Amino acid sequence: MKEVAFIRQNIDKWRGTEVLLKTLSTRTPDELADAYVEVTSDLAFSQSHYPRSRITLYLNGLASSLHQAIYRNRRERWTRIITFWSREVPATMWRERRCLLASFLIFAISMAIGAVSQWHDTEFARLIMGDGYVDMTLENIRNGTPMAVYNGGEELPMFFGITINNIYVSFLVFAGGVLTSFMTGYLLMQNGIMLGAFQAFLFQHGIYAESLLAVWLHGMLEISAIIVAGAGGLAIGNGWLFPGTYPRMTSFRMGARRGLKIVVGTVPLFIVAGFIESFFTRHTEWNDMLRLAVILCSLTFIVWYYIYLPRKRRIKE
Repeated sequence: MKEVAFIRQNIDKWRGTEVLLKTLSTRTPDELADAYVEVTSDLAFSQSHYPRSRITLYLNGLASSLHQAIYRNRRERWTRIITFWSREVPATMWRERRCLLASFLIFAISMAIGAVSQWHDTEFARLIMGDGYVDMTLENIRNGTPMAVYNGGEELPMFFGITINNIYVSFLVFAGGVLTSFMTGYLLMQNGIMLGAFQAFLFQHGIYAESLLAVWLHGMLEISAIIVAGAGGLAIGNGWLFPGTYPRMTSFRMGARRGLKIVVGTVPLFIVAGFIESFFTRHTEWNDMLRLAVILCSLTFIVWYYIYLPRKRRIKE
C-alpha cells in the first residue's frame, strides 16, 4: 500500500485519537486500550513500510501519549459499572452500527421467509417447531386459550428458566462469530424463521391481535436483544475475516472485545424480558391498550438506547 493511501485510509481515526487524548477525563479505560491497540498496529505497519517517513514519527508520538494516559489512569473506579452501560456500550454500538443493521436485516428477512413458508405450507411449523409444540398450541386454541403456553408453570421458576435460556441463546449467537460471521448469521436466520412461522401459524388459525400482543409483550425486548447479540457476533466474525491493515489475530481480539461488550450489555434486557414473560404475558385478560403501551415503551427504549444515544454521544464527541 502506498503511503498516501495508508494515510488517507486512517487519518480520520488518528484525528479521533487526538480528540480522545484531549478529553481523557470523560473516557473509559477500554476506549484508551482500544485506541492504543489500533495506533500501535498502524505504527508497526508504518515502521515496516515507511521507516523514515514523518507519519511513522507521528504515530510513534501518538502511541507514546496513549501509553502514558493508560498507565496514568489504569486504576478502575467503582463508577465503571455505570459508565459501562451509559458510555461504553453506546460507543461500541455506534462503532458496530453496520453490524447491528446487518443483524436486523438478517432476522427480519428470515421472519418473512418463515411466515411466507408457513402460509404456503401449513405443515411447515411442524418442521420448525416440532409436532409436540404444534399439537399443544392447537389444543390450546380449541380450548379457547391460545396463549396458554405462557401459563405453564409457577412464575418464579419460569422466570429463572426463561432468563437463563435467553442469555444462553444470545451468547450462542455471539459465540458463532468465532466460527466466522456466517455462523452468527445462520443462528439469527434460524430464530427469525421460527418466529415468523409461529406468528403465521397463529394467524392461520384466526389468532390475530392476541398473538401479536402476547408474543411481543416480552418479545420486543427479547428479540431486540438477540438481534443486538447478533451484532456482537458479526463484530467478532468480521474482525477475523476482514482484518484490514491489522494482523489477523490483533483484529480478531479487538472485534472480540467489542462483541463481548455488546452481548454483556444485553443481559439486563433478557432479565426484564424474562420477568415480563413469566409474570405478565400469561395475563391475556389484561386491557389490550395497557399491553400495547408496554410494547411501545419497550420499542422506544430499544430505539433510544441502541440507535439514538450512540449517535448523540458520537456527535457530542
